[in-house]
Amino acid sequence: MKLGYQTNTWGGVVGHPAGVTSIKDLYYLANGSTEEAVKDIAAAGFAGIELFDGNLMQYKERKNEFKELLKQNSQEFIGVYTGGNFIYPDVLEEELLKIEEVAALASELGAQHLVVGGGAVRAKGILESDYNDLGAALNKVVAIAEKYNLIASYHPHLGTNVQAPDQLDKLMPLTTINLCPDTAHIEAGGGDPVEVIKKYADRIKYIHFKDYENGEFLPLGHGHQKFDEMISLLDELQYDGWITVELDSYPDPKQGAEISRSYLAAFEKANKA
Repeated sequence: MKLGYQTNTWGGVVGHPAGVTSIKDLYYLANGSTEEAVKDIAAAGFAGIELFDGNLMQYKERKNEFKELLKQNSQEFIGVYTGGNFIYPDVLEEELLKIEEVAALASELGAQHLVVGGGAVRAKGILESDYNDLGAALNKVVAIAEKYNLIASYHPHLGTNVQAPDQLDKLMPLTTINLCPDTAHIEAGGGDPVEVIKKYADRIKYIHFKDYENGEFLPLGHGHQKFDEMISLLDELQYDGWITVELDSYPDPKQGAEISRSYLAAFEKANKA
């Protein structure tokens, strides 16, 4: 297993305030220190990081500083997480321009993956046509990713028009994008992560792990997710990509990373035995 960690736990999942009035600046942003996050992730024993687009763009004029941060902590830059509404034609061009700028910088700094979430839920409810529009927009994201030698994957997420299993099944035939299952979001949306991995195995190049119980996202081993079955299935599928732990928030971010890394160590020992 290649094990990574998302830096968003350091500061939590928020957004860039400029996005309220300017779509091109509508980034995800964790308010914590990326430098502290990378050091803590490395100390916990992970080998790579994923970060939000807003945190990545903070290094637009400090690229060498970012490269040195990774080098000093022996970390790989796995990928960047971004997103959009994707169903409103008037703002789609701006969203895609933003995503292209993010992809270009991520590629230049050595990333492998471009992960996108989204698909807005309208105030009056979801239209069936929204899935066609979302699929078409995601195909444009795929083209952007390929332009910069990145692997594009879609991340189902609570609060979007693709959070339930039937919604995911509507979308996937309408787009060529890969799937990045977030195991906890899938369960919270009413799905079974093991079954989703089985169903879309040929379209999974990247995966997010986090645990879940009683409506709360948790470090691995602190909820009831069936990671033993998931890892066994990934082994059977000869999956050789990254598994990134992505825990939105935790009172002590470093401790949260350590808990999840310790939990995964048992599977590494089992594989070596």
